[in-house]
Amino acid sequence: MRLFLVALQFLTRLPVRLSRFDPAWLNDCVRHFPLVGMVVGGVGAAVLVAALQVWPAWVAAVLALIATVALTGGFHEDGLADTFDALGGVVPRDKALAIMKDSRIGSYGALALVLSLLLRAALVAVLATRPLLGAVAALLVSHAFARTAAVGVMVSLPYGGDADHAKAKPLALAVPMRNLWIGLGWCALLVLGLATLGVWWPRLALAAVAALAVALVMRQWLRRRLGGYTGDGLGATEQLTEMAVLLAFTASL
Repeated sequence: MRLFLVALQFLTRLPVRLSRFDPAWLNDCVRHFPLVGMVVGGVGAAVLVAALQVWPAWVAAVLALIATVALTGGFHEDGLADTFDALGGVVPRDKALAIMKDSRIGSYGALALVLSLLLRAALVAVLATRPLLGAVAALLVSHAFARTAAVGVMVSLPYGGDADHAKAKPLALAVPMRNLWIGLGWCALLVLGLATLGVWWPRLALAAVAALAVALVMRQWLRRRLGGYTGDGLGATEQLTEMAVLLAFTASL
């Protein structure tokens, strides 16, 4: 519970208060990132279901997206923009890392951010016109799988930036593989629960394949360009995985 609260405090704007804090907890709390994703996805799903009682599907979808962005403070969106600004062009590693630290947003980052928001809103709007169980499942799974993909990249790569100047220094240290296994365990419980409720198994399997594909592509991209992961790279991984999973849920099969 303590590690889950640390993860919740790190990834969201929820007012979590801890009586004390050990920096080592930040390294181990990543095992519960998928569970935090379920919380964020659950809030988005609740807003979507409530909004559909009053407004059309596309309005409800935008409101659900606003709710999740507000809950996380645009944490992952910021990483997406910074990553594409840094890696969208052909620049050396040192220059790319310097661009990531720059608070200004460039054309690559702006395009990635706008297109990501548009695509996610469109996909959730499509889901909102279908049985609501599928829409709720898609939001829960996309947020949980997306954060699991980020943990997978973190576990499989060294830190690619300057560890001494990392914003969350404990996360720049080696993250044990057991944290990924525990995160996958949370995802397995979610999938089993949704399948029991009647969500189509092949859809869940396709979502898992989509998440794995993004994680592998991002791992290769970050390894080749930066020699490892950065916090912004993990944020980009989360965002791209969200889109991939939502695409899997909306695919006509």
